[in-house]
Amino acid sequence: MSRRFALLVNPVSAGGKALKALPAVHAELDRLGAAHRTVTTRSSEHAAEEAAKAAAQGETVAALSGDGMLRPLAAVLKGTPAALAVVPCGRGNDLARVLGIPTDPTEATELAVTGAEKLLDVGNVDRTPFVGIASFGFDSEANRIANDAKLVKGNAVYLYAALRTLAAWKPAAFTVTVDGERHEASGYSVAVGNSKAYGGGMFVLPMAELDDGRLDVLISKDAPKLTFLRGVFDTFKAAHVDSPNVQFLHGEVIEVASDRPFVIYGDGDPIGATPTTIRVERRCLRVIAP
Repeated sequence: MSRRFALLVNPVSAGGKALKALPAVHAELDRLGAAHRTVTTRSSEHAAEEAAKAAAQGETVAALSGDGMLRPLAAVLKGTPAALAVVPCGRGNDLARVLGIPTDPTEATELAVTGAEKLLDVGNVDRTPFVGIASFGFDSEANRIANDAKLVKGNAVYLYAALRTLAAWKPAAFTVTVDGERHEASGYSVAVGNSKAYGGGMFVLPMAELDDGRLDVLISKDAPKLTFLRGVFDTFKAAHVDSPNVQFLHGEVIEVASDRPFVIYGDGDPIGATPTTIRVERRCLRVIAP
């Protein structure tokens, strides 16, 4: 049986990128004979409501958006027979990057129609789901600045945010307890991920797998600011893995705390705060992938 699609379009994603992609998506679905309808989303909550309706009607949810909208969609689709297709239309598109989903809207749409369904894990910050990476510390301030930026476009916004955050950064003390084993460090940030990449192609957790039933952790330890900045650039090639300034861990239950409160950002959005517990939900989300 062929898939029927509910296209959920985020009109503000990457300055209207999803709206620009929509004609090509419609044309490819029509060419392939796939039934479809389109909903322009008003908010994350609206997107989640529409995804739940689509799932109940036996439709495949196709997200024309960035990673931010994938998170609320995953929250309602996990544990159901409904599949999620991704047409990357955001600034970072990191889940699509890791899955190998094409950035071209026509190619991504063809994959949505013909691709196979893959079961992925989902992370939870105190029961709030995320698909990719949840992080805090330095990342908390950098995410806030990136989300507030209006004049800086595309992936350049992440570098802009990192430089602004670095100028005023003071080291923080972190406690990370992985499956009962406690680790303490002073430094920049903690990232807990189900996926390898965030921030527009920064492969901070290159050992992470989307379906291995565990979360990977990176602790970025104290170092001179210039050294840290070089390490940020190294993540684009996963060249930071041998650095003495980072520590990698993995497990199923990750308890995190810090010496000052930090907002935790998951898939680019604020979803919690320290202290909290982060858990993995195994192979519960169907995503169409190559």
